[in-house]
Amino acid sequence: MAVHPSAASNVSNRNKKKRAKTRKNEGKEKKKQIPHTSLAPTVKELVLDNCRSNEGKIEGLTDEFAELEFLSTINVGLTSVANLPKLNKLKKLELSDNRISGGLEVLAEKCPNLTHLNLSGNKIKDLGTIEPLKKLETLKSLDLFNCEVTNLNEYRDNVFKLLPQLTYLDGYDKDDKEAPDSDAEGYVEGLDDEDEDDDDEEEYDEDLPPGEDDDDDEEDEEAEEEEVSGEEEEDDEDLKDGEIDEDEDEDEAEEEKGLKRKREPEDEGDEDD
Repeated sequence: MAVHPSAASNVSNRNKKKRAKTRKNEGKEKKKQIPHTSLAPTVKELVLDNCRSNEGKIEGLTDEFAELEFLSTINVGLTSVANLPKLNKLKKLELSDNRISGGLEVLAEKCPNLTHLNLSGNKIKDLGTIEPLKKLETLKSLDLFNCEVTNLNEYRDNVFKLLPQLTYLDGYDKDDKEAPDSDAEGYVEGLDDEDEDDDDEEEYDEDLPPGEDDDDDEEDEEAEEEEVSGEEEEDDEDLKDGEIDEDEDEDEAEEEKGLKRKREPEDEGDEDD
């Protein structure tokens, strides 16, 4: 049966977005580290993208992370989820760009409260592989971008029938309405942006030798004080010049009065003659 045109367009747009996000993740060289085990019980969000797994295990990721609600393991080389620890409170799980081809039945046991699951870019080829997800009764959003299963006829209709608890498949509901931005993918990108901002601030601070920033501030303050004092001196000089001019004007006026007094007696003498 032919694929609905609008559905084909949506798949194309979603694939473009996914490829852009994958390139962004591949371009990152930041080293992700699991928090010290003493902090594990308090951690609620953990991003381990681009780490390397060892025989399907991520070293340090244990069931001590009992409060974990969000876990992202994009492009870590996983071939199975069998070695995931038991995380009862986990709600959002990012597993995209790995090599997982089956074994999803363990998720119902290890992450029974999942609401968002991203399996984009894995080796999932048929509907039977995702059938065990029926046991995840709280699952609302499932992403299978760039998996071979998306090429099957009536893929979307069949997945919604197979997993009736789903609201969104590949970012869209049954009526092809896009999921809100508060889904797992948007959440991860938000965390990445914050990390980049923090790194920029740290790099700026590291480039400055200790105390140099403070010295620059002091120099700026001194320069401002000099400018102010210079302006005050100019005002004082202008004021003094004004006072001198006024004094000169007074002296000239007095001289004119004196000359006038001298001329008056002389004029009187001429009249008497």
